[in-house]
Order: sequence, then C-alpha cells, then structure tokens
Amino acid sequence: MSEPRAFPGAAWARWTRTGRAGGYLLGSLLSGVATLVALPLLCVPRLARLWAGWHRDRARRLLATTPAPPPAGPATGHPTGRTSRALLWLPVNALTGVAFGLPALLCVGNVVVAVVATPLWWAFDARDRPRLFVDVPVPDWTTALTLGPLQVLLLAVAAYLVFPPVAHAHARICLAVVSAHPTDEQLAERVAVLTRTRADVLDAHGAELRRIERDLHDGTQARLVAIAMRLAVARQAFADRTRDDQLVADLLREAHEGTEEAMTELREVIRTVYPPILADRGLDGALTAVTSRCVVPTRLDLGSLGLVPAAAEAIVYFAVAEALTNVARHSRATAASVRVHRVADRLSTVITDNGVGGADDRRGTGIAGIRRRVLALDGTVDLDSPVGGPTTVTVELPCGW
Repeated sequence: MSEPRAFPGAAWARWTRTGRAGGYLLGSLLSGVATLVALPLLCVPRLARLWAGWHRDRARRLLATTPAPPPAGPATGHPTGRTSRALLWLPVNALTGVAFGLPALLCVGNVVVAVVATPLWWAFDARDRPRLFVDVPVPDWTTALTLGPLQVLLLAVAAYLVFPPVAHAHARICLAVVSAHPTDEQLAERVAVLTRTRADVLDAHGAELRRIERDLHDGTQARLVAIAMRLAVARQAFADRTRDDQLVADLLREAHEGTEEAMTELREVIRTVYPPILADRGLDGALTAVTSRCVVPTRLDLGSLGLVPAAAEAIVYFAVAEALTNVARHSRATAASVRVHRVADRLSTVITDNGVGGADDRRGTGIAGIRRRVLALDGTVDLDSPVGGPTTVTVELPCGW
C-alpha cells in the first residue's frame, strides 16, 4: 500500500507562497508609482542606491536567496557601477512595478468585491450595488450566492497559479538590474583581498627587515666587536712579555666562547629567514623533526606532496612550528596531529589538538603571524577553536605555479 501524500501541508505551503507573492506584487505596484512620483528626488545617487538596495533585499527574501557576506575592507563593486545600476533600476522599477502589480491589484480587488457583495449586496442602493464579473449586477440572493463564490474561486485559482511565477519573475529582473554580475563581485572582492594582503606583506617585510637588522646589530655585531677587542688586548699582551700568560689565555678563551655564541646567534637569524633544515632534509624531514621535538605527542600524516615551491615549504614549516608551539604552551593538550596533503594545485596543512580550545588570533596566539605569511602567497587560514576544544588550524596554499 502506498503511503498517503502530505497534500494538505503542501497545499498550505503553496497558499502561503501565493500570499507572499501577492504582497510582493502589490508592494511592487506601490513602489513603481512612488518611483514615478519621486523620480527627480530618487535621481540623487545616494538615494537611488538606497532605493535599489531596498528592492534588492525584497527580491532576495522572496527568492530565499542569501547574499554573500561583504568582504572586510572596501565595499564590493565600484561606486560608479553601483550608482549606474541603481539609476537604471528607476525606470525599470516604474515599468515593471506597474505592469506586474496592477493585475495583482485587480485580482485582489475583485476578490474583495465578491466577498463584500455576496452577503451585503442588499445594503447598497440599487444604483450603487457592486457588480460581479466586471459588469454583472447583483439584484437578488440567487445571483449573489452563485456568482459571488464563483468569482472568489476563479480569482483564487488564478492567483494560486499566477502570483508566484510572476512575482519571482519580477524579483529576478530586479536582481539582474541592481546586483553586480557575479564575476564583477568576485573580481572586486579579489582586488580588495589582494590590496589588504599586499599591505600586510609590505608591513611584514619591513618588520622582518627591522628585526633582522636589530638582531644583527644588537646581538651578533656586539659580540663580534667584543671579540675583536679581546683579541686586540690579547695581541698587545702577547707582545708585552711582562704581562701574565694567564691573562692572554683568559682573553683567548673569552674570544673563542664569544665567537661560538655569535655563530649560534647568526644561525638563529638565518633560520628565521629560511630554515636550513628545509634545504638539508626537505619538507618531509623538516616536519618530521618539528613534530618529534614537540613536547605533546604529535602524529604526522604526510601525503604525496610532489614538487612544492620553496616559499610554500617555508610557510608550511613555520606554520606547523608556530602552531605546535602554541599547542605546547597554551592548549593543555595530550595529543596533536599534523596532516599535510596536496590536491591538484592546493597544499593543505591541518594541525589539530585535543586541548581546551578558545584560541583567538586577536590575543597574540601566533595565528596572526601565520595568517600574514599565508596571505602573502594568496593562501587561506581557518581557525576553529571552540571553548573546550578541540582546536583545528587549516592552512591552504597554492603550489601550482
């Protein structure tokens, strides 16, 4: 036996859509008339954009279309383009609003006339009684009880069949006129993102250069100067036979230790520019070393990566190292995992831990630094860290160039 169809529910939903569509068409009629009346005022660019935006929102609600979130930064689309579309919508709205809304008004109005005329035809003066089917008078109860319900039924069926597609057609016309073409929106958003990332890259590059200069000046250079002074004193003491040999030995020992420390600092500075381990072991070996050194037990899952550009390798290495440092310092996790795999021209890195969560790159957790590096290569960073955990950092980089 077949299951019973949910006809009443479907019919009610369709009648609900019919009511929404009828309200939309009547609103479009009013807005079309208002556009004709207030056309000189609406030609002001700002008002035209607001008017067009209101219609766009109405159309999206009717079509149940969710607008894409605007990018952080400059508004999507060039202002001149938005204004021209808004001004174009004024005559289109006046024409389509009246053309699509007037039949809806006639339909609803005649339904109201039939509903009023059927029980109250007798209350009107004979010369002013409402007429059914445009020009049929109502002289008695037989006519009222026959033609009144028939008019309501026929107009209701017409509205049921016609209102939704007509309203949707008007809404699609509205969106086609006032909304930027998807390609234009994507291009504008892309330009905005690239503008922000370029500024971030320049800032990060300048900060990195200043850091390297400061490290070399305050650390390595200072140690080398001290070494040179000690060697000069030792040389002088060695030339002066009256000096104690122990003094010369101490100076040479201090110079040797200072040289070792300066070399260590110099290696650290070089490592922050491009990790030597990447050149020695490749990305696989470098990530293996990083995960094995982490104090939290970390599982490494490496896919087939193929040939990865050096810049992308360095960013993945730094991202994993920084993320695992955060895990060790802040997460109170007992386990972590790093998964690196490649799909076509995208290199994906996912770092997960089972800690307490609540990571926020606005509080200096190191994610902001990862994000700056990744955005410089046109990549993306996603942080998912609800309170209570787990925390997942996903880094995706293009690697097909």
